[in-house]
Order: sequence, then C-alpha cells, then structure tokens
Amino acid sequence: MFKSFKYRLYPTEVQKELIAKHIGCCRFIYNLALETKTMVYAGSKINLSSFDLMSQLPELKKECIWLKEVNSQSLQQSITNMDMAFKKFFKGQNDFPKFKRKDSRGSFTVPQNVRIEYGLLKIRKFKEGIKMIFNRRFRGIIKKATISRTPTGKYFVSILVDTRKKLPDKVPIKEETTIGVDLGIKTYLVGSDGTKYENPKNLKKAQSKLKYVSRKFSKYKGKRTKHRLALIHEKVVNKRKDFLHKTSTELIKNHDTVCIEDLCINGMLKNHNLAQSISDVSWSMFVDMLKYKADWYGKNILQIGRFEPSSKLCNVCGTIKHDLTLEDRIWTCKSCNTKLDRDVNASINIKFFALKKYLSTGLTLKNQNELPTLVGVLTSEA
Repeated sequence: MFKSFKYRLYPTEVQKELIAKHIGCCRFIYNLALETKTMVYAGSKINLSSFDLMSQLPELKKECIWLKEVNSQSLQQSITNMDMAFKKFFKGQNDFPKFKRKDSRGSFTVPQNVRIEYGLLKIRKFKEGIKMIFNRRFRGIIKKATISRTPTGKYFVSILVDTRKKLPDKVPIKEETTIGVDLGIKTYLVGSDGTKYENPKNLKKAQSKLKYVSRKFSKYKGKRTKHRLALIHEKVVNKRKDFLHKTSTELIKNHDTVCIEDLCINGMLKNHNLAQSISDVSWSMFVDMLKYKADWYGKNILQIGRFEPSSKLCNVCGTIKHDLTLEDRIWTCKSCNTKLDRDVNASINIKFFALKKYLSTGLTLKNQNELPTLVGVLTSEA
C-alpha cells in the first residue's frame, strides 16, 4: 500500500537558490520536451516516447551547461510527467498538456536515492541535507520525493512510501451500516440518517479582505501586497482542506458503506450565479478523499448516476415532483401529503438507488475496482 507524507522544509539561502534552479530547469525540460514531441508528431506523425527524449538529454547538456547543476533524475522525471500527461489526454482523462509558466510556485521530483537522517532530507545535489520537521513517523520504503515551493515562500516535501501492507478486504454491504450522502452548497453534506455538516464558506468569509488587497495590488504591484494576497489565499485553502479531511474521515470511520451521487461539476460551473460557491466547496476533492480513505479502512463507496431523480422522488410513496426548483428547499408530496426536506429526501433516495443497483444481484465487491462478472450474475440469477 502506498501512502504519501508531507513535511515542512526549512532550507538555507544557498539551498533555496539550488531549489529554484531545480524548479526552473525541470520547467524548461518539460516545456522543451512538450514542444519537441508536438512538432515531431505534427510533422512526421511519429510519437516520441519518454525514453527517446531522455536519450537526448546528454546532447542537450552540451548546449545548456547550466543543466548539469541539477539532479539529472529530476530532469528525466519531468519528461516522464509530460509523457503521462499526453497519455491521459489520449485516454480522454485530461485536457491537452499545457506549457508551464514561470511562477512563484513550483516543484520538482526526486525518484531515487531519498533518505531521512537525523531530521535532514538527504537527496542528490544537497549534500548537507535540508532541515525538515519530521513530525510523523512511517515504516516502509521511500519510493520518491517531491519538493514544492508555495507562493508565500514556504517549502514542503511530499514523500511517497511503500508501507508493504496489503489493502484490507472490503466489509460486506448492509443496509444498517450504509449512509446516503447528498452534497450541497448551503448545507455542505446531509446524510440519510439526518446528520448535517454546515458549509464553512471559507472563501466567502475572506472576500472582503481579498477584494481590498486585490484592489491595492492592482494599483501598486508591490511585493508586500502580493505576499499578503498569497497568504489570504493559502489560509482559505488550508481551512478548506482541513474541513474536508475531518469530514471524510469521520464518514468513513463511522459507516461501512457511503453512497454518493455522480455530479456533473463542469456543467454546474456554467451557472455563473453559483460557480464561485461550487468551486469553494470542492466536491471533487472530497469524493477523492472518500475513495482512497475507503480503500485504507476496507470500506465501500457506492456511486449512482447523475440522472437519477434523487431530489424529485418522494422517499415515502415514490411520486416524482417534476416541477421542483432549486428554491424549493421544503416541499409537500401531493400523493401522500408528506412534508419533505429536499436534502434529507435526496440522501435517502441516493442510498435507496445505490443499494438497489449494487445489491440486486446479491454480490459483495471485495475491491473498489471489482465489478460483477457474467458468471457471477448468471449464478445469482439462477
């Protein structure tokens, strides 16, 4: 099982300059490799692999002598990252790779020879080691490390560790230990058992400060104002991630199965009245956290289609209210006269649809990626 651990770094001034060189050189190699691969494919329809581009690095270093100052493995890793971006594009998982621009932030990856000794991060080209706050211990083999710099001038290292532990088996899916979750904006999360998590609205609370500092920065373009603006954004991001981590961990630990809805977030962002609020809640990040934490604890994540009428369906009698709008937070079913809370009703229906879909064959998924097979469905139907 692979896990990532993030630590704060405190490099010296000389080390900061060397880190900046690594970031700049990796960005240069990434952009050059992207341009080369695009031009070769456009001209002769030849797809250069990452190994073809890596073999050209020694010749490039003769022209650009300053590339010898940085770790060669980091340069090779930037070519690998570019090639992976191309593969994701052709698989339809991402947009076409873009050129990296020079910015106050940046990162580079060291794929080999990473050690931690006496509170120091030891990597190539940094012989003395970089001081780090090693506040979380781990056991396993270090696979790679990614050193990053934030716009506020802070340095972090993310270490990928092979813990040599197997993922636990998935627990059986039962109705009693299953919860349906409806994600929203006004109330961030509503469970089918009635639990509610209020939306902290971190970005909205910081809007007054952001507007004031942004106006000031647009007039004077000062470094202190730019740093202050970056600090406000960083604080909003940290608060958001803290809330998402705590909420997702609590859900996974207290329930064996979590049912969620597949949301078309890109389509929702086209609504300019709600785009900022939808971006602030970070539903995609929250769902990703639920999925990998479910794998860690052996829990299940069931996902229903985005076209299921979870909000419009009455969970008591099954009548669909076709004229339901976003403004209708509480509505009364015309068939059974039941007064329904829109979000609670949706979470109950999400749980119903998910259990109906995944338990109708009587199968339990051992792994998240395991799907019912033809033989399994045939045996269940028989």
